[in-house]
Amino acid sequence: MLVDPSLYDLNRPLAAIGEIHSFNKQRFEMEQLTAVVYENMADVACVGYKDVTENEFWIRGHMPEFALMPGVIMCEVAAQLASYFTTKYRILENTATLGFAGLDKVRFRGMVRPGDRLVMQVKLITARNILVTAQFVGLVKDDLVCEGIIKGVPLIFDENVNKT
Repeated sequence: MLVDPSLYDLNRPLAAIGEIHSFNKQRFEMEQLTAVVYENMADVACVGYKDVTENEFWIRGHMPEFALMPGVIMCEVAAQLASYFTTKYRILENTATLGFAGLDKVRFRGMVRPGDRLVMQVKLITARNILVTAQFVGLVKDDLVCEGIIKGVPLIFDENVNKT
């Protein structure tokens, strides 16, 4: 684990979806964070979770008889948590959000199913002008379900481009 679970309370979010929206651009089907429960600048670590419901967009097609959260969506949860933390604490100046740049050493070690709460822990390894690298682990209850290293690049948006 990257963060001792005794340091956070899953029943007391520090940031609910409204505050997450202040820092992350994802909406609708691609919104993969439910809440953030731990933020620590000294350790450059953050913990959040995704409550997996029966209404997830992937359920209909990702083995409907035995719905499993796709690994890429687990990685997206980690990416959104890292982006939230990096953007909120201005780890990189003038960054509106982070874009996915890559994954290393990713392993899937368990299942995430509807009704589960996927708790994601993220700890920044490096933050340079053009790249953020973070380690992540995902847990369901006490079981490790995924882990790896995620990389993100800063994105700066022109609010007037592609407005819908």
